[in-house]
Amino acid sequence: MTTTANKAASPIMVMLAFATVYIVWGSTYFFIQKAIHDIPPLMMGAMRFIASGGILMLWCIIKGEKLWEPKQVKVAVISGLMLLLVGNGAVIWAEKSLPSSLVAVLVSSAPVWFVVLDRPHLKENLSSRSTLLGLIVGFAGVIMLFSEQAGKALGDSGNSGQVLGLIVLIIGSMSWAGGSLYSKYKSTGSATVNTAWQMMAAGIAFIPGSLLNNEWSGFNAQAVSTGAWLSVLYLIVMGSLVAYSAYVWLLQVRPATQVSTYAYVNPVVAVLLGTMLAGEKMTVLQLTGLAIILTSVLLINLSKYRKQSLNINERKTVVSKSNRITTAIEEEAVC
Repeated sequence: MTTTANKAASPIMVMLAFATVYIVWGSTYFFIQKAIHDIPPLMMGAMRFIASGGILMLWCIIKGEKLWEPKQVKVAVISGLMLLLVGNGAVIWAEKSLPSSLVAVLVSSAPVWFVVLDRPHLKENLSSRSTLLGLIVGFAGVIMLFSEQAGKALGDSGNSGQVLGLIVLIIGSMSWAGGSLYSKYKSTGSATVNTAWQMMAAGIAFIPGSLLNNEWSGFNAQAVSTGAWLSVLYLIVMGSLVAYSAYVWLLQVRPATQVSTYAYVNPVVAVLLGTMLAGEKMTVLQLTGLAIILTSVLLINLSKYRKQSLNINERKTVVSKSNRITTAIEEEAVC
């Protein structure tokens, strides 16, 4: 991210982009679970990202943007695999065995990984008391969520898939944060082109996994419900073309830790939709874990907000002193 990028970003556009990522992504957990009820998960991921990536590439061609810059494509493909194949793929796969609301709660630990994996700012992050406290609190929240599912698995072997789903989600959250930071620091050129290549690379990469998982044998498209197809359409248009594009753009114009605050709101939206529309239930321990994780990410970003305010005040002080010196010199010259 450059200073120029920050200045060029319209405050209204930034607010709209954050609102889109906050609300739309919170709803995607519900629609992912509805889609994979009838469509195999990896197949659904391939459908979603190949379709959205193809549409976005067509838009780039219409707008006259360059699609074949080797360095840009390389970075976009790597970040796309980390973000969408591993990160989002973990969510899709886990929702076969876990409620969408619980998946959203665990994914809300992502800002913790943003701090740990942000190497350019690692020393700065780890020197902050509120950041360190947030990491500890966040880890405790994740352990709280994990312990309940692990306890069930130990008492009932049929729940072992849920524990595996939680482990996959943790790995996916780490990959999502790492891919976001890689995209932020390494990507160049148009955010739209980057997004298009990320989606297309991930969509194509889902296909071998789907074939190895034998998802295509016996799949009958006519047996898929209208609700599942509409959910896939929603994920393509709103989840990918709108919200994911907004996310990639925000990574270019705002600090990574600030962008990661989407995790504050996503679980709330997911829990509300899951409980109201899917009949899911959150236990007291899970809700407590959610509160702890949200508290941790707030603590992590508290130091960022304080530093930003301090920097603004310092700049105002410097400008004020400079103006006083300039005025004194002008007055002396006049005398």
